[in-house]
Amino acid sequence: MKVFTITKKGLVSIFLCFLIGAIALTVVTSTASQVAETSSAERIIPIYYVDTDEKVCSISFDAAWGNEQTDTLLQILDEHKVKTTFFLVGEWVDKFPESVKEIDKRGHDVGNHSDTHAHMTQISLDEQANELKNCNEKITKITGKKVTLFRPPYGEYDNSVVTSSNDCGMHCVQWNIDSLDWKDPTPDDMVQRIEQNLCPGSIILLHNGAKNTPEALPLIIEAIKAQGYEIIPISEIIPKGEYYTDHEGKMILKDKKNNT
Repeated sequence: MKVFTITKKGLVSIFLCFLIGAIALTVVTSTASQVAETSSAERIIPIYYVDTDEKVCSISFDAAWGNEQTDTLLQILDEHKVKTTFFLVGEWVDKFPESVKEIDKRGHDVGNHSDTHAHMTQISLDEQANELKNCNEKITKITGKKVTLFRPPYGEYDNSVVTSSNDCGMHCVQWNIDSLDWKDPTPDDMVQRIEQNLCPGSIILLHNGAKNTPEALPLIIEAIKAQGYEIIPISEIIPKGEYYTDHEGKMILKDKKNNT
C-alpha cells in the first residue's frame, strides 16, 4: 500500500490553489451580479411620438441662438391657422423676451430647451436641475404659465435627464421626424422627408433659425394637411394619464395596454 505524505511545501501549494480558486469564483460572481443588475436597469426613453388612431401630428421649433426668422414663422403659422410648439433656451429667452411673449400670445406651446443649451448627460444632477429650473422660471415670468414640456439639447439624454425633467413636472420630448433643416436642405427635400415618415402622433423637428425653414414651412403645412392630418401643439397631442414609452419612444397609455 502506498502512503502519501504531504510536505510543508505541498500544503502551501494546495492552499494557494484554493485561494486562487476562491478569488476567481468571487470575481465571476461579482461580474455576473453586475451584468444582471445592468440588464435589469430599465432604460427610460423620452417621448418620440404618440400612440393614437387619430390623424394628428405636431410641429416643433427649437430656438437656441438667432431670432431673425421667428416673426416670419409666426406670420406663416397665423396665415395657415396652425398652432405649434417652441422649445426655448433660457439664454434665448433673456435676449428676446418680446418674441417669447408673441409665441405665447399667438397660442403656441412654450417649452424648455435648457437654460444654456448644455450637454445634459455630461453634467451633475444638481446642474441638470438648475438648467431646467432656471429656464422654467424665465419662461413663466414672461408667460405666467407653467412649463410642461422639455426637449434635451442636441437630443442627448440618459435616465437621469428624463427623470430630472419628469421630477420638474415636464414631459421629456424628442421627435420621430427630423426635417434636417439645420443642414440647409432644399424646401422640397424637407417636405419629402416629412411626407415619407409621417404617421399618426408624429412630432416633427424644425428650427427657428435654419436657412430654408421659412420657405419650406408653408409647403410642409400644406403637404401634411393634404394627407388628412391636423397639426396641433405637443401639449394637445400628448394624452392624459399614466403612460410608458416602448423601445421606439412611442408614448402609450397604460390603460390602453391593459385593455388590449
